[in-house]
Amino acid sequence: METNNLQELYGSYRHYHENVTEKIVGSVHWDDPQLKKVTRLRLLSDPGYPAWDVSYCHGTLKNGDNVDVLLPFSQLPKRNINGAIIAHAKRDKVYAKGLGIFDCISCLC
Repeated sequence: METNNLQELYGSYRHYHENVTEKIVGSVHWDDPQLKKVTRLRLLSDPGYPAWDVSYCHGTLKNGDNVDVLLPFSQLPKRNINGAIIAHAKRDKVYAKGLGIFDCISCLC
């Protein structure tokens, strides 16, 4: 089972990789003031396992550059993902909703 797959969102996996992944210029922490938006948070798990593993997180800087986004967590619970993200965001003084992180979560189980 997969949600928000690249085929649905971008028309093809190749399009995403050519226009986003291959153009990543570096990494920033999610609390970096230059980070404008999180564009994809990829989560993976196995059926019956209670948590999601973070595969990767991509974002866009205010200058338009694509970057890997470094998160303060490597796993999230399957129940209340948003609540767990909000708890980390509050601790780091990050406005998670403003970064668009809830709009780009992709899960593969």
